[in-house]
Order: sequence, then C-alpha cells, then structure tokens
Amino acid sequence: MSRKHTAALVGNPNSGKSALFNALTGARQKIANYAGVTVERKAGRMTLPSGEPVELLDLPGSYSFDAASPDEAVTRDVVKGTFEGEAVPDVLVLVLDAANLEQHLVFAQEVLELGRPTVVALNMVDLAERDGLTLDPEALSEALGVPVIPTVAVRRRGINELAAAIAEAETHADEEAHKRWHLTLPERRLSAKHMAKGATLSKSTRHTIENGVDRILLNPWLGPVILFGLLFVIFQAVFAWATPFADALEGGVGVLTDGVTGALAPSLFRDFLTEGVLAGVGSVVVFLPQIIILFAFILLMEASGYMARAAFLMDRLMASVGLSGKSFIPLLSSFACAIPGIMATRSIADPKDRLTTILIAPLMTCSARLPVYAVIIAAVIPQTTVGPGIGLQGLVLFALYIAGIVGAIIVALVLRRTVTKGAASGFIMELPRYQLPRIKDLAIGLWQRAWVFLRRAGTIIFVATIALWVLLSFPKAEPGESQLDASFAGSVADAIHPVLEPIGFNREMSLALVPAMAAREVAVSALATTYAVDAEDEDLAAEGVTSQIAALWSLPTALAFLAWFVFAPQCLSTIAVARRETNGWKWPIVMVAYLFALAWLAAGATYWIAVGLGL
Repeated sequence: MSRKHTAALVGNPNSGKSALFNALTGARQKIANYAGVTVERKAGRMTLPSGEPVELLDLPGSYSFDAASPDEAVTRDVVKGTFEGEAVPDVLVLVLDAANLEQHLVFAQEVLELGRPTVVALNMVDLAERDGLTLDPEALSEALGVPVIPTVAVRRRGINELAAAIAEAETHADEEAHKRWHLTLPERRLSAKHMAKGATLSKSTRHTIENGVDRILLNPWLGPVILFGLLFVIFQAVFAWATPFADALEGGVGVLTDGVTGALAPSLFRDFLTEGVLAGVGSVVVFLPQIIILFAFILLMEASGYMARAAFLMDRLMASVGLSGKSFIPLLSSFACAIPGIMATRSIADPKDRLTTILIAPLMTCSARLPVYAVIIAAVIPQTTVGPGIGLQGLVLFALYIAGIVGAIIVALVLRRTVTKGAASGFIMELPRYQLPRIKDLAIGLWQRAWVFLRRAGTIIFVATIALWVLLSFPKAEPGESQLDASFAGSVADAIHPVLEPIGFNREMSLALVPAMAAREVAVSALATTYAVDAEDEDLAAEGVTSQIAALWSLPTALAFLAWFVFAPQCLSTIAVARRETNGWKWPIVMVAYLFALAWLAAGATYWIAVGLGL
C-alpha cells in the first residue's frame, strides 16, 4: 500500500489560506482538534491532475516560527515534523497576500530556509492589481527560488495551475530532490534582497484616498466617536427598519393560529399546535428581521475592512483593563455567539489574557438575546422619538449593548488585578485593504445566519418549548384553578421563584429562565407558551406575547428582566465549550457563578431604583 502524501498551507493570517483550502478541497473536509491541544485541525482531500489524492492541511496563520501563541506553535511543530502523531508534510504551499508582500515575505523567508519542497500561492492578485501593483510572478519566482502561482481563490483563478505545481513539488519530496528544487540558502537570501523585481508598487489615487480615510477613522479621538456612532445607528435600524417585517410575520403567525383554531375541534392536539408550536416557536421566528439587519451591518463592516480598524481603535481601551487588541476580535465574535468567540481566543498567546477573555466573552450581547430585548422593549418602551431620527426603543437597545460592554470591562479589570493578574501582552495587527463588499458574499452570509437562527427555532427552541408546554398542560386544573398553579411547571416555578421574587420577577418570568438555559431565545417562547396556556382572558390569549407582557407587567419588572439578560449565565453549549477550552470545570463554574450573581444584583438594583422613582 502506497504512503499517503500530504501538503500543508502556511502563511500569515489574512493571506487567504482558508479560501484556497476551500477551493482545493471543496466539501471533502474534516475539522477537529489536534491531540492534546485546543487548536483546530482542518484537513481535506484534494485531487492532483494525475488523479492521485493528497491530504491537505490548513495550518493556523503565523507570523513567525518563534511561536507567540498556541496556534503558531502548532504550525511550527507540524511544518518542522516535531508534532507527535502528525506526519511531516511532503509539500508546503506558502500563501502570500499579493498586495502585502513586504510583510508576508518575512515569514516566507523562515519557511523557505527549511529547504523543503515549496510552492508559493500569490493570492488575491486581483485586489493587488486594483490597488496599483504591477506583478511579475516569474521574477518573484526567480528571487525566491520556488514556483510562484498567481491565484484568486474566491474566484478559483489559478487553482488548476496551483494543483499542478503541488503535484510537481510532490515528486521532489525526497532528500536528494531538495538540492534540485531549491536554491542554496545563501543564494536564496541574496535573491530575497532583490524580491522587489517581483512586484512594483505604483502610487494610485486609491492609495491616497485610503490613507486619508484611515487618518480619520483611526484617529485616537475621532475614531472611537465614529465607531460608537455607527453602533448607535445599527441599533436604531434594528428597530426602525425591522418593525414592518416583524409585524408582517407576527400577523402571519396570527393568521395560522386562527386557521388552526377554526379548522380543528377543541382538543389536546389543537392546543399543542396553537399554544406550543405557534405561540411558542412562532413568537421567536417573528424576530428574524432584527437578526438579519444586525448581521447585515456586521458583515458589511467585516467585508469592507472596517472591522479590523475597530479592533485597532479598541486596543487602547483593552490595554487599560490589562488586555490587548488581540482580545477584541474574540469579544467581537461573541456578539454573534459566545461559542466561536471563546474558540477564537486560541490566537491569544498569554494564558492569563486568554482565560480573562474567555471569562468575559459571555458578557457580550449575543444575537440570541436580541429576541428577548426586542419583545420586552416593544412591550414597555413607547415607540417615540427623543431627537431627530433617534427612537427611544433603539436608544434603550443601544444602552443594553453598552451595559454588557461596560460590565465586561469592569469584570476584566477585577480579574486582571486578582485571579488572572499579569501585564497586558503586545498587539500586532495587519489592516486589510478597503474594498466594496460583494453582494453575493453578503447574501450567502445572511442566508447562513438566518438558517442558523431558523434551525435553532426548529430544533432547540422547538424541543424546549414543547417540553415546557407538556409541563404546563398537565395535570389539568380544576374549575376555578389556574392552569399554571395546577401544572408540573407551576411546581418548578414555585421552587425557583423565592430566589427571584425580591428582584421583581413574577412566576412566569422565573419559569422562563429554566428552558432559556438551552438557548436564550427560548425565554420568549416560554413566556408566550405560558401565557397562552394559562390566560384566563380569551381576547388577551389571542394576542401576541408582546401585548400580553404590556398588559401584565409593570415597567420596573420589565426593566429588571432586561437587566437580568445583560448578565445572565450562558446557555449550556457555551458552558460546555468553556470547559473544553479551559480543560476542566473550575473556570466554567466560576463563570456561571459570577454571571448569576451579577444578573441578580443588576436586575435587583434596576427594579428597586425603578420602584423608588415611582416608574
């Protein structure tokens, strides 16, 4: 049986390695962790022009073999053949950003000095040419002493040529072939000094404009104002733009409910459909427009190149609490979901920095909280304006997000002065070029996020809601008795409520927190199902959960519920990921404990102050 051949993609972060990996392997990929570490191992099968299969590894992005993070250490050890259980790659595919050669060739020299069969993928040549770079791959190949293949991975340009070059390099994978494949080390160093022959930079109007834009957006005083102004606009848009679509979806759910009620005779099955499926799951689905609008802005910021500049701006703030700009990207990812945010901390070299970032990531307001915020704000906050183009509802939503950020800053400051004490690590970041986002890429990104949300609604939220409906529906209440009081769920609420009653929670709110541990959005469906099952007023029962909350909750109670979800302990999936990333239960338990304490205190303070002010 012939030996399995391997190739590995290496290069700086943001060089387009992942796009090349996807283009070369398609769907034939497997993702897992390397044995003994929490660094992701991404492998796939590519087919050479001869038909021979090759295993392709997408190694973590690195700036140097002098590893400054677990990611870089894995790349170094795999490339050098010292990682236990991982075969040394037969061929290295060195991925370079065509528009940023000066920086990327620093690490390229380290790779080339290994004397291994290597092919250079000169990636994103279209963007380089757009920015005024005149490229000469043949001259660069002569300077580096290895084949250089120009590619545009996202458009599959140069992929066949790159596969052919990998096949050629694979035939030179024995020791004797190294002498023929590479220049000698002194010659290669001399050639590298003259690599400018491979690319000539021409000043263009675009460079002048981009530099001028950066002088504004990265200004230490004006830049943060622009950033927070943009965030403010985003949260205004989440309410102002989404309302017509959300109302239409809610109306559609109402029509379906009326249709089921009219078509079926009173029965347990009809109650299951109307009170469980439509009232519960439907109450979450109606917030899909808010989710799409929020992610549309996030994707635009990422695709345009502004998101990296936001991280640069935040470095100074992060340093003030003992962290660095490296922590900003994982925390930013946590606004979508804390799970990828926690996993993204693998790029942080300092273990105390990384642990602190993991512990505060749940304080970033994930998208799962948006339905909770939206339904409560819509129920108790008037749809009025407080200034030109400034809606009160959007202002409250913005304040909730800021409260989470401020909470994370305070917790980080405390942690870095106590259990994770240490100095902030340095921060180096490569700023991508500005570019117009591709409509197709944005559409795919929005569809993926919408599908994730709908899939959660059809799986986790559906199961949790139906389980709660069963607990609420049995045993049946006697005449004159509340169904909630008679049900199994009522007993659960009675056990939890004494802890939460002092901070203004009613029994329905206390009960909703239990299934919300599966997914935050379930709090909305749990409230909707509870009120649908327990409502004594038939007209109110026919209304949506927003109308029910508006009729039954006081303003202090509603504000307390919002404050709770700013700090509430994370869902079970996030806790499980935190356990894996910290290699034990100690820190996840600490995380859950401090989040519960913060949530209780924040909700209590909000309720007591609101009552004291007579709200």
